[in-house]
Amino acid sequence: MSVTGYLGPSGSYSELAARMSGRGEARAFPSFRALVGALTAGEVEGIVLPVENSLNGGVMQNLDLLQDTTGIIAVEEERVTIEHRLVMLEGADAGGITRIYSHPQALEQCAGYLFSRFPEARQIATPSTSACIDMIKTVRDAGIVGRGFSRPGYVLLPDIISDEPLNFTQFLYVVRGDESLLSRTRKVFLSFVCTHRPGSLNGALSAFAAEGINMTKIESRPIKDIPGEYRFFIEIEGDYSSPEVRRALRSLADMCRSIKILGGY
Repeated sequence: MSVTGYLGPSGSYSELAARMSGRGEARAFPSFRALVGALTAGEVEGIVLPVENSLNGGVMQNLDLLQDTTGIIAVEEERVTIEHRLVMLEGADAGGITRIYSHPQALEQCAGYLFSRFPEARQIATPSTSACIDMIKTVRDAGIVGRGFSRPGYVLLPDIISDEPLNFTQFLYVVRGDESLLSRTRKVFLSFVCTHRPGSLNGALSAFAAEGINMTKIESRPIKDIPGEYRFFIEIEGDYSSPEVRRALRSLADMCRSIKILGGY
């Protein structure tokens, strides 16, 4: 049976994305770096990585991992609806909560609710939403988890506490391989570095405009050890095997210092 790795522990949004992929057993790993290491070592057939949240933008750590790791490529996407809820020990009173644990993005996505309801409570970051459970030790502790959480001894409150109701995270299903695995796609995900001169980014993006290709997102990331220069991550709509996408990518390569295909799905 194939195995899909995800950021654990069990009960995380990453586990939900892994199960949505429908690719066999889901196995938890303690960090995103451990996930990618397990994939490159052949311990799992694929992994799910969150790369963008509709409220907070790109997950920069994972963009870096996709960029810096050779021999891996994204071949599917899953969009997971985010429905944050408060979890406490059975018998706890929400009015007595003084510490709230969760992943930094979950805390940020519920910032308005937490400020209005628990203005004096400390907010403490954990590696994942589900990891906050191990930190809930007393009736004064609470955590923010997803809708699928269930564990004896804990109570999941019914209200969705996200500040914005339309909240989802894009996960990519990543496997060992390269762009030769891609054939027909709806989207292509790539990175590039422009030459360092005026108008270079505009020229690079014009390669897609010239072919009538729509760009669905763009993120910039500072290049390590080169102050003032950036790598751009973009997603475009199009079939990787189509003539217009191939022409646009060739034009982009001619204008840029580097280009890397990160996935197609």
